[in-house]
Amino acid sequence: MEILFQDRDLAVIVKPVGLESQAQVPQELEKQLGGTFYPVHRLDLNVGGVMVYARTKQAAAALSRAIQEGAMVKEYVALVHGAPPESGDWEDLLFKDSSKNKVFVVKRMRGGVKKARLEYRRLTQGETSLVHIRLYTGRSHQIRVQFSSRGFPLVGDHKYGSRDGASAPMLFSCRITFPWKGKSRSFEAYPDWARPVAAAASEETNA
Repeated sequence: MEILFQDRDLAVIVKPVGLESQAQVPQELEKQLGGTFYPVHRLDLNVGGVMVYARTKQAAAALSRAIQEGAMVKEYVALVHGAPPESGDWEDLLFKDSSKNKVFVVKRMRGGVKKARLEYRRLTQGETSLVHIRLYTGRSHQIRVQFSSRGFPLVGDHKYGSRDGASAPMLFSCRITFPWKGKSRSFEAYPDWARPVAAAASEETNA
């Protein structure tokens, strides 16, 4: 497993597709680095990308607090079918049907419904388009559902409308930023299918 950063408190890693983020990744980290690892956020089993794990309970509490206060910024890249508008700020109401492990956009607030928000920029345009996403709420399957509900399912996302031959959703957690010991720390990585376009866009944004 690729390690982007580690010290006595944290490990920032690139989660491979196919590893469960709450149990399997900590187990692999224990084998690779030794010690105990505490998950503070999650990625779907079939989604890879940058994640941070705490190595102490104190670090886990601090990271969890940053998430609750909206201070942890999560960014993604995705390859979607079609060409969405150049940019967008989308808010939806999402309901998860746990029996089907599937999420739906609904029109009104009721029990089990949660607000979801993201912003995105389109980086390329064509039959498929590369988009960069800034996530404001971490709802289950949120990015996948919000794009699919507007007619732009993720390439490889057969659960939410894609009919292509890709084996997994083309979605990747490319950058995570969070406060740590008085400083803002940021870590990024990109999958082969998004590089170098997404990396160049990131450099332009952060210049």
